[in-house]
Amino acid sequence: MPKEKSRRDFIKKGIASTAVAMVAASDANAFSLKIPGRDKDDPKYIGQKGKHFVMVIDLRKCIGCQACTAACMVENQVPKGQHRTYVPEMEIGEFPDVRKGFLPQLCNHCDEPSCVSVCPTGATFKREDGIVVVDNTVCWGCGYCVEACPYDKRFINTETKVVDKCNFCAQRVDKGLLPACVETCVGGARIFGDLNDKNSEVSKLFNTYSHDVLKPEQGNKPQVFYIGLDDRLVEVLDATPVLDDWVRSKLKILEKEWVIYPEKGV
Repeated sequence: MPKEKSRRDFIKKGIASTAVAMVAASDANAFSLKIPGRDKDDPKYIGQKGKHFVMVIDLRKCIGCQACTAACMVENQVPKGQHRTYVPEMEIGEFPDVRKGFLPQLCNHCDEPSCVSVCPTGATFKREDGIVVVDNTVCWGCGYCVEACPYDKRFINTETKVVDKCNFCAQRVDKGLLPACVETCVGGARIFGDLNDKNSEVSKLFNTYSHDVLKPEQGNKPQVFYIGLDDRLVEVLDATPVLDDWVRSKLKILEKEWVIYPEKGV
């Protein structure tokens, strides 16, 4: 079965099973769809009003050093073996015209995030400044958002047992600092800022260079933009199987953690 169709079927069935569970649940608070911090207008949850944070990645400057990967893991205490961001290294072209290419990966903080609409608890939401976050005190780790993300940039944290992903280092941004990956980028390839500010560096880059997003056909309107994106990099990336899914299938974990529904008519 094609992966996209399988994903849609999974989401539909997941939502249906969640609805049944909500009716049966004895603890109404578990399904309140309320987040205490957001309900109290806590700035950490509301975000910075009037701003529209985006990231621009200038691939002409990325050298694949992984400083961003390491900085993110330290800043956000990401467990060993898991990543909120990383930089895959690929070879593109044909001999003798072959070269290395790098395509930094992270949550795209979509303007229309499909992960938000499938979250049964409301733990995943988009702040007013565009940053998509996960409240790990509300998330119960059902994994629906992991499957709904067309970029496969969400994962179940092996220590917290709930969903984790890049949050643009909102804890730093709210203090006037840059995300850790931007702060440590050796080549200055990662640029972060407010797109509503015409004088910001991201706005100037937008007005100066052409830019692309990954998988625009998905309609999620990602807010991570790439300068110098080579179509061959995207083709190689898309041709690479999702390692986590491959390992889980080999260990036969999928059947244990996902509800397997019989085919229609069986």
